[in-house]
Amino acid sequence: MSMAATAISADNKPYDRLKDIKAFDESKAGVKGLIDSGITSVPPFFIHPADSLSTIVLPTSSNPNIVPTIDLSGVDSDKRPVLVQQVARAGRELGFFQIVNHGISLKVMENMIGAIKSFHEQPTEIKSRIYGRDFKRSVAFISNLDLFYTKAATWRDTLGVRLSHSNFEPEEIPEICRNEVLKWDKEVKQVGEVLMGLLCEGLGLEKGKLKKMMFLEGRTIVGHYYPYCPQPHLTFGTKSHTDPAVLTILLQDHVGGLQVKHYGEWVDVKPVPGALVINVGDILQMLTNDEYKSVEHRVLANSCHEPRASAAVLFNNTNRDDLYGPFEELASADKPALYQPFALSDFLKRYITNELGGKPLKNHYKL
Repeated sequence: MSMAATAISADNKPYDRLKDIKAFDESKAGVKGLIDSGITSVPPFFIHPADSLSTIVLPTSSNPNIVPTIDLSGVDSDKRPVLVQQVARAGRELGFFQIVNHGISLKVMENMIGAIKSFHEQPTEIKSRIYGRDFKRSVAFISNLDLFYTKAATWRDTLGVRLSHSNFEPEEIPEICRNEVLKWDKEVKQVGEVLMGLLCEGLGLEKGKLKKMMFLEGRTIVGHYYPYCPQPHLTFGTKSHTDPAVLTILLQDHVGGLQVKHYGEWVDVKPVPGALVINVGDILQMLTNDEYKSVEHRVLANSCHEPRASAAVLFNNTNRDDLYGPFEELASADKPALYQPFALSDFLKRYITNELGGKPLKNHYKL
């Protein structure tokens, strides 16, 4: 049981964790609402178990070269074979890399970060209209998707937009960020197509394989907002997890705090001006029979007085009930298929009803 669940309140009564969580959720104000209220310490249900806090490594000058930055200029020229090699190597060794010269202008990137901040910095009474945990909605504002499943909450609010949802209408996106989100989606889809092509070629597969399988079509954008945290050593911005996607493309601002696990150590994914962060998701690891790695990553609680904002696009398939498994081309007598066939609907259902950062879900389908 976590420290938070067993705490004693100031008047010596046992701490009623569920009551506090419900009150937080019903306020519809998110973590930013807590900061706006003037709190100077984090509520007990945000405090993580001591064993996970012991791994907090505040951003340092750790080797910045571990996470490679790949320059995509000339992707359709004679430079392509070298880029295929670089992207495939990053996918195999670390599962994380950054890209520059990807074709999205700095202005569009800045506008997207600005729009995410603008949404989250609106008064609660405006944001709260779309607050909720109903998965039938294609656009929602939420703090801690797994709030009622998790041992400890994280210091982050999120605007989620499921563009591939059957009921999705662009008008559902709040007007304050609508144009920027739609523009971002259009541009990032093109980058996704380029990356999927390079990743496929890197395994000797047909360039358009993932595109033909519709893995560009199921996109979810999550606009995260990490306000200043008064006790960043007690909680996380996002706890350690892997992504339930084929591929994630992340736009992060200059504040920093993203870390990836590399040989058991936490390494900073330092913000690079104009770069996008790319990571392999669980689905791609399973499809490629463990050739590409979906690795644990997390975000530290924000110790800066300036909020951190980011926008992640998770790519998936809209055909949720089809069965998927390791590509035949990558399974052989020498290396048999490592995963049983699975339906995306099953995978994603398990994901949203489990604690973020629990046991890696891909293990559930291991043969």
